[in-house]
Amino acid sequence: MAVGRRDKTASFRGSRIVVAIVIGVLLGCVIAFLFPYGLFNPAASVQNRRIGKTNFQIGSSSCESSERSKMLKSEIVSLSEKNSELKKQVRDLTERLQLAEQGKDQAQKQFLVLGEQHKAGPFGTVKALRTNPTVVPDDSVNPRLAKILEKVAVQKELIVALANSNVKEMLEVWFSSIKRVGIPNYLVIALDDHIEEFCKSNDVPVYKRDPDAGIDAVGRSGGNHAVSGLKFRILREFLQLGYSVLLSDVDIIYLQNPFNHLYRDSDVESMTDGHNNMTAYGYNDVFDEPAMGWARYAHTMRIWVYNSGFFFIRPTIPSIELLDRVADRLAKQPNSWDQAVFNEELFFPSHPGYDGLHAAKRTMDFYMFMNSKVLFKTVRKDAKLKKLKPVIVHVNYHPDKLRRMKAVVEFFVNGKQDALDPYPDGSE
Repeated sequence: MAVGRRDKTASFRGSRIVVAIVIGVLLGCVIAFLFPYGLFNPAASVQNRRIGKTNFQIGSSSCESSERSKMLKSEIVSLSEKNSELKKQVRDLTERLQLAEQGKDQAQKQFLVLGEQHKAGPFGTVKALRTNPTVVPDDSVNPRLAKILEKVAVQKELIVALANSNVKEMLEVWFSSIKRVGIPNYLVIALDDHIEEFCKSNDVPVYKRDPDAGIDAVGRSGGNHAVSGLKFRILREFLQLGYSVLLSDVDIIYLQNPFNHLYRDSDVESMTDGHNNMTAYGYNDVFDEPAMGWARYAHTMRIWVYNSGFFFIRPTIPSIELLDRVADRLAKQPNSWDQAVFNEELFFPSHPGYDGLHAAKRTMDFYMFMNSKVLFKTVRKDAKLKKLKPVIVHVNYHPDKLRRMKAVVEFFVNGKQDALDPYPDGSE
C-alpha cells in the first residue's frame, strides 16, 4: 500500500511539472507576440527620443533664415579659397618631413654598419663603403610622374633631357640617335607646349610638369645656361620617386647604350671636361714660388671639372642634398654658372664655416664618354683612336653644335671618314 501511494504521489508531481512547463511556454509565446522588443527595452525609448529630436532638427533647419544661409555660403567660399594654399603648405612640409625621416633612417643604417667593430684584416684587403644606400621611394611626391616612370624606366633607370623650342633641331638629332641605338628608357621633359607636341608626334616619351610660374618663365624663353640650371630642381622628384637618372643635354650623340657602361658604385658618376689622363682623372700640380727659397715648391692637386650636362645620379640622400645645394645657390646667385656651382659643391672639402658634401663620385672614361675637345683635337688625328666607338659624343666645347652633331653621325654611323675634317680644333 505504501508503495502504491508513493507511485501516485510521484505521478501527480510529474503531472504538475508538465502543466507548469506548458503554461510557461504559452505565456512566453503570448509575451513575445505582444511585446516583440521586450517588456523593458531602453533602446526603444532612446530611438523614440532620437526620432523626436531629428524631427525637431529638421523643423529647425527648415526654419533657418536666408541670411544665415548666405553667411554659411560666404564662409564656405572663404575656406575653399584658403584650401589650395594650405594644401600646398602641407604638401611641402610633408615632403620635407619624409625626406628628413628617410635621411635619419639611412643615417641610422650607416651608423649600424660603421659602428660595428671590425678587425682591419690583412694588408691590402681593407675596403670602405663606396656609396650610400638609396632612399625609400615616395610616390606621393608626384603620382602622375610615378606612373610615367613605371612605363618608361628599365630597372629604375632612365635618360632624362630638358628641352624648349630653342633647341628643337638638336633635340631631333638627339632622340634620333637614341632610337638608332635602341635605347628604350629615355624621357624628354618639355618646357613648353610646342616641344610636348613635337615629341608626341615623333613617338618620343615626354613629360610636361604641372604649371609653376618660376620654372615656366625660364623654360619658355631661357637660354642654354638658364635652362640647364632648372634641371637641378626638376630632377629632385625623380630621385625621391626612387629612380636613377642619366641626365643628358641635347647636344649629345648616342652611339652605344650608356647603361651597359656604368659602374653604379657612386652617388654621382659624371663625364669630364678633361682631355687626357691627367686632366680627366687628376694630377699633382707643382706650384713654384721662388721668393720662398727652400720652400719654393708647393704641391697642389688638380682635376678638370665634371660636365653638368651628362652625369648619372643615384637616388641617395647625398645626391638629393647636392641638387638642393646647387638649386639654392643658383636661385640666390643668378649670375653664377651651374657647372661651376655643381663642381664646387661636389669637390670643396669641409672647412671652417662650411660643411662639405659627403657624396661618392666617379669620373667616366673620357674616351668612351667623349667630349668634343677630345674628338676634334685628338681622336680624329690619330689612326688608332679613330677606330674607337665611343658610347656618346658630347659637343660641349663648340658653339656650332648642330653642324658638328650631324658630322659626328656621318663619321661614326655612316662611316664617312672625312666628315670631321672641315672643322677646326676650337671655335672660329
